[in-house]
Amino acid sequence: MATVDFFPPVTDDAHTWGRIAAANAASDVYAMGGRPLFALNVVVWPRERLPLDLLAEVLRGGARTAAEGGWSVVGGHTTDGPEPVYGQVVTGEVDPDRLLRSGGAEPGQLLVLTKPLGTGIVTTAHKRLAPGDSGLPESALEAAVAQMCRLNDTAAGLALEAGVTGATDVTGFGLLGHLREMCAASNLGARLDAATVPLLPEVETLAAAGHVPGGTGRNIAAVQAHLRFEPADADRGAVLLNILADPQTSGGLLLACPPGAVDDLLGDLAAAGHTPAIVGETSGSIPTGAIELIAGM
Repeated sequence: MATVDFFPPVTDDAHTWGRIAAANAASDVYAMGGRPLFALNVVVWPRERLPLDLLAEVLRGGARTAAEGGWSVVGGHTTDGPEPVYGQVVTGEVDPDRLLRSGGAEPGQLLVLTKPLGTGIVTTAHKRLAPGDSGLPESALEAAVAQMCRLNDTAAGLALEAGVTGATDVTGFGLLGHLREMCAASNLGARLDAATVPLLPEVETLAAAGHVPGGTGRNIAAVQAHLRFEPADADRGAVLLNILADPQTSGGLLLACPPGAVDDLLGDLAAAGHTPAIVGETSGSIPTGAIELIAGM
């Protein structure tokens, strides 16, 4: 298998951006239960505006994540452009008999999310607010960076051990978009309990203040026709949708787990440093591709 992903900076630190971009690029491999083998760097760099020493730090960050994940960076391509962009083309392998598929979910399974939501909201606030602004505590950014740097390798391995067959990573389409894709591919629907969805610190406050990425509206529009949601409070409902449709960078895995294995899976994920939660369940009685959203936040 091969996958590619790249994006502009999401932090002020070049090395950290490189780490996050490499982790994000490998996420699709882990979402299929695979193992990354090697990667090529993809770079757009405004060399007239930014020093090459800064690019070297980005590449060192990417190489650090690759080393942590056990894959080799064997080359790449760099070109000039108006804004910096970095990512990787990652090639991996997967055992066909131990394959996680987005279309592999079955009715009556519990939906487990392995990372908290909100990286898009936090990084958007980081770009808009001045350093030290009380609207974005440093702890919120630190928590987001830690989650974005975390690889999904351990989570994927534990999912395979638990007998999970339906899985996807939660990235640019947000939780709602990726859950909708899983449901459509698996020919079932799902119930999502907003009260149990784990969030990064300050995400609700930042979303209510309007620090929402540009792609969020497109994500909501893409799932709106498939969403069963009647909030008692329209403003509260809008904030909730913005969180659940928040485009994630290097987000976690969404796993459809057999009920009998879920307690062990949650315990093993927590022991490995993840913050997992059961966020809903799949259903054969809900129309294919539809999501019934319970607004418990």
